[in-house]
Amino acid sequence: MPATSRSPVVLYICSCLIALFALCGYWYGLGKPVVLPDAATPTHKLQCASYTPFDKDQSPFDQPFKPRPARMDADLALLATRFECIRTYSMTGLEAIPELARKHGLKVMLGAWVSASAADTDKEIKALIKEANAYPDVVTAVIVGNETLLRKEVTGAQLAKLIGRVKAQVRQPVTYADVWEYWLQYPDIAPAVDFLTIHLLPYWEDDPRGIDDALAHVAQIRQTFGEKFAPKDILIGETGWPSEGRQRETALPSRVNEARFIRSFVAMAEHNGWHYNLIEAFDQPWKRGAEGAVGGYWGLFDADRQEKGVLAGPVSNLPLWPVWLAVSGGIALIALALAGRVTQPRQALILPLLAVFGGCCIGTWGELARVTSRFTGEYLWALALVALNLLVLAHAALTLSARTGWRGRAFNWLDARAFWWLGAAGFGAAGMMLAMVFDPRYRSFPTATLWLPALFYLFRPVRVSPRETALLAFIVGAGIVPQLLREGWSNPQALGWALACALMTLALWRSVRNTLCYR
Repeated sequence: MPATSRSPVVLYICSCLIALFALCGYWYGLGKPVVLPDAATPTHKLQCASYTPFDKDQSPFDQPFKPRPARMDADLALLATRFECIRTYSMTGLEAIPELARKHGLKVMLGAWVSASAADTDKEIKALIKEANAYPDVVTAVIVGNETLLRKEVTGAQLAKLIGRVKAQVRQPVTYADVWEYWLQYPDIAPAVDFLTIHLLPYWEDDPRGIDDALAHVAQIRQTFGEKFAPKDILIGETGWPSEGRQRETALPSRVNEARFIRSFVAMAEHNGWHYNLIEAFDQPWKRGAEGAVGGYWGLFDADRQEKGVLAGPVSNLPLWPVWLAVSGGIALIALALAGRVTQPRQALILPLLAVFGGCCIGTWGELARVTSRFTGEYLWALALVALNLLVLAHAALTLSARTGWRGRAFNWLDARAFWWLGAAGFGAAGMMLAMVFDPRYRSFPTATLWLPALFYLFRPVRVSPRETALLAFIVGAGIVPQLLREGWSNPQALGWALACALMTLALWRSVRNTLCYR
């Protein structure tokens, strides 16, 4: 074989090997197991965990809500292997909890839901008193209201009156639970309770704390409260870390970070003799509707009641990484097959890297959409973006092909409609940028959807409608700085989104200029 024919083949093989190494390294890097000291073992149970009886297809908004006794029984049997007690938040539908807890050797901190509805609150309080008195061996404390002051559903005086009513009719210690700042804003509540229950969630702080600073923050607040409200005891009634969702400044949700926080917090709390309750026993998919992806992933177990690696053993940020490796690799192979035989050194070098890059972008978006999509519209939007990226990858692969026979016809069809692919990417970027600027709190960064179209059309501008495309470029570009100012410069996810949007803006402008030049 002549050297001129052999050169592209050798280059192609080398490029394929590099691409394969990058593909495997990318997915393994995301999913590699991390070993941490265990928090719970068969011989060491933790203190308490928040429990709600919702299965993954249920929510408190179901009317009427019908708890599943078999589910609650199985849940408590599982939790009894790791915890000494559970904390509940409402009496509605949970009347069987004390009896089931007794069956499985668990104690219960029983909660009543206090709301703006006086009638509903009265029902909750009566049920709380009844169950506390019926199960004095199981119910160790009662909690009158959860974050009711934060929601501004009652006044401090009304809440103190409810607490006094319960204290007069039960033998257990009585408390109220809220975010720690609200105990400082309503100092008249502290004298009414037997002990304070404070919520300490570093991720949700107004000044979010990254995983490296989170424990120090918890320790500082706990020390402050212990000194300020002595001799009353302090229960850390909620603390934890999300395993999925968007980053807030330096606070990054991930399974490894959740395990790091929980395991380190337990060690610190037990060393200092603190009372604590972890949030929460199981992932709650229904919370994603109100809080985005992050709301549904605070569980120590997932919604299927399977281990997440939070309490013990190795933990992985992406347990499904072999699946996404296979998906991305399959997409890359299809792109390579679509391009066919290489004849030029440029093709040989770029094509394998492009195929793997596109496969990884689509796979990354697939995993993100899997955990963040909440309803039919969002799933359809995610599928539309997958389809768009597949079309762009096909267009890119065929651009590097010999363009003979059916490949030439396919390229001509895609190339003639390239303004649609770029326009769809620009429209999606503009819509998502507006959302990230004006309503970002519960939205995850969809960065993976932009890399491929932004880079490809940046280097290969197409004919477009100048006015509409310029408007899309303006919206995407104008949102970059406000988005960064809102998210903070210490948020890598926000920086990645800004960079992808900057590239998309340039790609749109290049196509506008290209169109105007050829008029």
